[in-house]
Amino acid sequence: MDKIPFTKDGLEKLRQELIHLEKVVRPNNIRAIEEARSHGDLSENAEYHAAKDKQSFIAGRINELKSVIARSEIIEVEEGPPDRIVFGCTVLLYNLKTDEEIAYQLLGPYESDPENGKISVTSPLGQALIGKEAGEEVKAKTPGGIREYEIVEIR
Repeated sequence: MDKIPFTKDGLEKLRQELIHLEKVVRPNNIRAIEEARSHGDLSENAEYHAAKDKQSFIAGRINELKSVIARSEIIEVEEGPPDRIVFGCTVLLYNLKTDEEIAYQLLGPYESDPENGKISVTSPLGQALIGKEAGEEVKAKTPGGIREYEIVEIR
């Protein structure tokens, strides 16, 4: 079973989501099912079917979170300027084709949020960056094509 890397904060967010699902969302859903049952004929009761569908989704998400948390591994993010790109650091990149700079923090797959500058170490770009130093050029084969960057700074 492969370990899933997390920052301490990222794993805590997943644990809080699990607690919320188990203590708030699931009990509310059970009440919704009971209420929908009280309305009579279940074969044509849209509320009942929607609540049952939601129950399946909730159960699936709870199982997924438990599995991820069981396989999680907290990686301590080191303070201070690293000389090489490692998990948790933020990297300032210069796109060689578009002449734009962009910063990404390298995190685990469950913490990634590219829209907010957080990418997974398992993504094509994340894999291309790990272990590199400032000043190096990297090529990453992404779904949108090959991207070429120069590493400007590692924080």
